[in-house]
Amino acid sequence: MPERRPFVRLPTDVYPVNYGLWLKPDLIDFTFEGRLEALVEVTQATNQIVMNCADMDIIKASFVPQGGEEINATGFNYQNEDEKVTLCFPRSLQKGSGMLKVDFVGELNDKMKGFYRSKYTTAAGDVRYAAVTQFEATDARRAFPCWDEPAIKATFDITLIVPKDRVALSNMNVIDRKPYPEDENLVEMKFATTPIMSTYLVAFVIGEYDFVESQSSDGVTVRVYTPVGKAEQGKFALEVATKTLPFYKEYFSVPYPLPKIDLIAIADFAAGAMENWGLVTYRETALLIDPKNSCSSSRQWVALVVGHELAHQWFGNLVTMEWWTHLWLNEGFASWIEYLCVDHCFPEYDIWTQFVSADYTRALDLDALDSSHPIEVNVGHPSEVDEIFDAISYSKGASVIRMLHNYIGDEDFRKGMNTYLLKFQHKNASTEDLWDCLEQASGKPIAAVMSSWTKQMGFPIIVVDQEQQGDDRIVKLSQKKFCASGPHNGEECPSWMIPISICTSEDPKCSKLEVLLDRPEVTVTVSSVTPEQWIKINPGTVGFYRIQYSTTMLESLLPGIRDLSLQPVDRLGLQNDLFSLSRAGMISTVEVLRLMEAFVNEPNYTVWSDLSCNLGVLSSLLTHTDFHEDILEFIRDLFTPIGLKLGWDSRPGEGHLDVLLRSLVLGKLGKAGHKPTLEEARRRFKDHVEGKQVLPADLRSPVYLTVLKHGDSATLDTMLKLHKQADMMEEKNRIERVLGAISAPDLIQKVLNFALSEEVRPQDTVSVIGGVAGSSKQGRKAAWKFVKENWEQLYSRYQGGFLISRLIKLTVDGFAIDKMATEVKSFFDSHPAPSAERTVQQCCENILLNAAWLKRDADDIHQYLLHRKAPPEDADHQRIGAGLSGGIQAGS
Repeated sequence: MPERRPFVRLPTDVYPVNYGLWLKPDLIDFTFEGRLEALVEVTQATNQIVMNCADMDIIKASFVPQGGEEINATGFNYQNEDEKVTLCFPRSLQKGSGMLKVDFVGELNDKMKGFYRSKYTTAAGDVRYAAVTQFEATDARRAFPCWDEPAIKATFDITLIVPKDRVALSNMNVIDRKPYPEDENLVEMKFATTPIMSTYLVAFVIGEYDFVESQSSDGVTVRVYTPVGKAEQGKFALEVATKTLPFYKEYFSVPYPLPKIDLIAIADFAAGAMENWGLVTYRETALLIDPKNSCSSSRQWVALVVGHELAHQWFGNLVTMEWWTHLWLNEGFASWIEYLCVDHCFPEYDIWTQFVSADYTRALDLDALDSSHPIEVNVGHPSEVDEIFDAISYSKGASVIRMLHNYIGDEDFRKGMNTYLLKFQHKNASTEDLWDCLEQASGKPIAAVMSSWTKQMGFPIIVVDQEQQGDDRIVKLSQKKFCASGPHNGEECPSWMIPISICTSEDPKCSKLEVLLDRPEVTVTVSSVTPEQWIKINPGTVGFYRIQYSTTMLESLLPGIRDLSLQPVDRLGLQNDLFSLSRAGMISTVEVLRLMEAFVNEPNYTVWSDLSCNLGVLSSLLTHTDFHEDILEFIRDLFTPIGLKLGWDSRPGEGHLDVLLRSLVLGKLGKAGHKPTLEEARRRFKDHVEGKQVLPADLRSPVYLTVLKHGDSATLDTMLKLHKQADMMEEKNRIERVLGAISAPDLIQKVLNFALSEEVRPQDTVSVIGGVAGSSKQGRKAAWKFVKENWEQLYSRYQGGFLISRLIKLTVDGFAIDKMATEVKSFFDSHPAPSAERTVQQCCENILLNAAWLKRDADDIHQYLLHRKAPPEDADHQRIGAGLSGGIQAGS
């Protein structure tokens, strides 16, 4: 890692109490004028005031002490590197309160941060711009000079001077609207005073929007703002939001503190959404749902994002982290509770099983790398903040909170949460403050347990063995750090305090024994277990660790996959653990392929989704060999029975999960070249394009992907035409994500060029390039070459935000040749991207791990795939897991 820049927080000798802020954006010239009148408190005499400010010019500044004469500032020293300005005064400002006045001008940038412009087209086809904000983490300073640190809270009185035919919104409700004296086309909108809050949560939007409105049962006005003419598409989010506010009010026993909340769709938006207090901003695809053109997974996504952002209104906005080091608490908590909320609103989504596939396993994969980081990272300079908006802060954070909630129990957890929110409301808190409140509520050693999960990176693998003694099962558990490259063999092995639960085949859902493993190993007795019963560690797959069972234990669990007596989430977890053990070289990949064949009766969407994901990783790895076709055949064989069962058309009475499963399975079969699926997809695609029979939204992704994967330049042209005609962002994104499936080299190039064209929103370029890199060997090479050639443009487009990290990861993570790691490293040594340093390291590590995996297992996999079709020599081979013994012991 290069030297971290020295970083100093703002001095505390002057702090703000209230910001009076006037802003007048110019939507034609992309500039804005501003005036700040801040009521401040001087705690010790000083002749300068240091504030944050970036990309703006201060015209004049003065200070008026309470009851005293105005003192004009004589100089403004900008420290651009540190995004600070020092206002110098000719004499000392004395202790006490006063008014700081600053006039300034800035630019409405096109970088999706600070006060920026977002482009849209009106129904008549005119191109216009909205002025919108994104301040987290450190960009309020681009809109007005301020004390831009989360712990420096104040109240805000905001006035916007805007064209009278535009909608203007801010955190609070409008209290006054009057004509602007100097220009009859403008109005002056004044908003109510906000509660005490952090600068990064301030927001304003000026543009053209429609809205739908409702009231939650506790009297909060909820509005969803949509592009003009699309108010209908705000109804689903409105419904979720009005259900969610009372749910959180009850869960936290604290009412929502503002009179209104607006949710608004912004065309150009880097993140998924942002929880600004009272004015939550979203990407269009994270908020808008059209009954005809939205697929089920989009509805689920919108429900989760709305749940996440509304949770922040309490956890983050009312009580805020003291510094960015505690960002994980904000994000991890909201990423956990969004599932609780969706489970409350939509029990039929079985969303907690999906959590394991979407968040938990993703976090385990990233956290097994040597270049991972602890959940809590000491953050200094603002450029380091972007780096931690990653799967560790969000997904591992959410996973350890889920584990903690399970360990404490819901009742005590809620009691502790309530204490925490009441004690710190309108203030700031650190991770330790939450542990204290939960410890008091539960009487359990929360701080000690949790610091082992937040302050050190990585997680343990639990090695399990058992023996039968009479009616008891003696179980031996030991822990060591799990590494993606195999078991940890260093001198200094970290250890964790691990809440472990154990269930038996008698009741696979219910834990029969709970133990806190707080040392390297422990032996426990599970009483009254007959010899033929199996026992399973970590029922519900809640504990954040991987498990390595002894051969006999694993053998006894495998039938539970076939006969579905293991819960879905545990079938998923077992398979996922084995898959990652094979990548780490602790067992042979062949064992996992054998295990996968046992999922032939699997009905559960999420289990298939996780299997599919792992097979995707394997398939991508094997593109580096000459037997890639054999793994495609394996995938076709595995997915055909479930594909036949589901068919193409939805049946009456089908649920949300059946619909998701059909889309997943058809896409998998189509991509792998299953003939009947390909033919049917082509037929339906033709009807769709000709307008004979429009494809249901849920079938579009799999059909588009299938026809493109096996398509020619005419197919690509048709897709690009569909893209141009699409009125909905969701449909445009759906097409953008699959374009990379096309296989001819000249067409791959065409897709890459398209990614940087005006047709694609800046935030979506990343998924087009990523789609190319993830689709084929050709694509991977072409995408990496393209990123290198267009690096300057891409880098300046994302200005070191987290989209640059995502772009790098999607482009290079799939390589599996040692020398590529060197090439990637040297490219970024000469083209530094500070906010993506860690991502580059992680990618290089992944490339080396892929290469090692391939060297180790490619031949065995090839042999297995060849002989799988041969008639079995003897009946023993029929037994699932035959030969597991060899593989597992060899590796343990």
